[in-house]
Order: sequence, then C-alpha cells, then structure tokens
Amino acid sequence: MKRILITNDDGIGAGGIIRLAKAAMKYGEVWVIAPAAQRSAASHSITLHTHIDVYPCDFPVEGIKAYAISGTPGDCIRLGILNILPEKPDIVFSGINFGFNAGTDVQYSATVGAAFEAVFQGVPAVAFSESTQDGYLVTDKYLDDILAEVIDTPFVYGKVININFPNCRPDEVKGILRNRINSAGCIFRDRYDVEELKDGGKRYRVNGIYNEDVEPGSDLRALFDKYISIGELTNIH
Repeated sequence: MKRILITNDDGIGAGGIIRLAKAAMKYGEVWVIAPAAQRSAASHSITLHTHIDVYPCDFPVEGIKAYAISGTPGDCIRLGILNILPEKPDIVFSGINFGFNAGTDVQYSATVGAAFEAVFQGVPAVAFSESTQDGYLVTDKYLDDILAEVIDTPFVYGKVININFPNCRPDEVKGILRNRINSAGCIFRDRYDVEELKDGGKRYRVNGIYNEDVEPGSDLRALFDKYISIGELTNIH
C-alpha cells in the first residue's frame, strides 16, 4: 500500500482535490495538504520572507488526514515531506486542476510547480488537470484507469507526469495519447486591454485570443482533438 500526498492550487475546498483524494484511497494512506485559498498561477513559488500557518481541517472524505496552509502549493509539498508526514510519501498527486495545464501554461501552473517540488524532494509526482467546462464528466469516467496506470510511476529527478482531460462529452473522448510533447503553443495568445485612470495611471487586464494552432504530437493537439493527454515535463536538474 502507498503513502500518497495530494495538493492542488485551487484550494483545499475545491471539488477536484476531493475527487482525486477519494479515488486515491484504494491505493493506501492518503494525506491532503493544500492551500487554504486559491493560489492558481503561483508557479513553483515558495514562501521565504514570512511565516506559513498550518491548520488541521475536516475533509469530506473519511479516513484522510488533511491540512490547510497559508502558503503556496510548493510550500504544501515542502512542509508535507519535510515536516508533516511521518515518513516520505511514495508518490505525490497534484490536482485535479480546474483548467488545462498544457503548452506554455505549465510555466505558470502551481499545480505543475507543486509536482516539480515533489521530485526535487525525491518523490515521483503526477499532475492532473481538466477542462473548466464540465471537465469532471470526462475525468470521472477515466480517472480510476489513469490512476492504476500511474500509481507506480518511478522516480526520475526533474521529471513529472502531466495528465490533461479534454473538453468534450465522455462519449466523445477518442482515447488516451501517451508520450505527448509539451507544446510550445498556448490555448490563449495573451494581450492586454488598457484603461486610462483619472490620476494618469493605466489599468491593464489580460484578454487572450483563443488559439488551436499547435504542433502535432503535443499535449494541446491531443486535447483539441478530444484525447486524454499524458506526457512528461522536464525541469532543471
């Protein structure tokens, strides 16, 4: 049986982490250590210049030890492995993120950042993400099979498994594509709308343009074509 540590960047009350923790219970002892509030796009940041508060909390899946922290998802993994868990976990799961983490978005993703912190601490890690548009329907149909495939992921320093579930109905999923490369493209090509302020300043709001022009064989191409995407992400050694 495994010791599994789970975190996310949507906050400990998010539906994705609850579903992932519940599905992981069949594989062993599950710990949930997640941000107390939304921390999306925090990348691999950690807290250095202030304290981090940690509180045990009730979690809506019986048998799971859960803690909410004031820091980032990266902090959750560092504290979990270095201080909170009695022994190092066998694997870390991060997610299930509300929104894809594929293409260039992985650079900003705190879901992916937490997974990289796990491998920096010597633990294999898998990141899970789904569409914001009823993506849970596809995820819930395939999650058990995907977990069975990745639960014994070997440790490779600097590498994490990245899984994304497509935006479509469950009966439209064409299958699972493995070994997907991380696209150099993006779902939204970012630009900023500008508003003039009365005091002479300017206010900027991001307003991306939807984009499906991405490479064949990539994670984004798989998602746009209604496949589940599984691939490796590599960070610095």
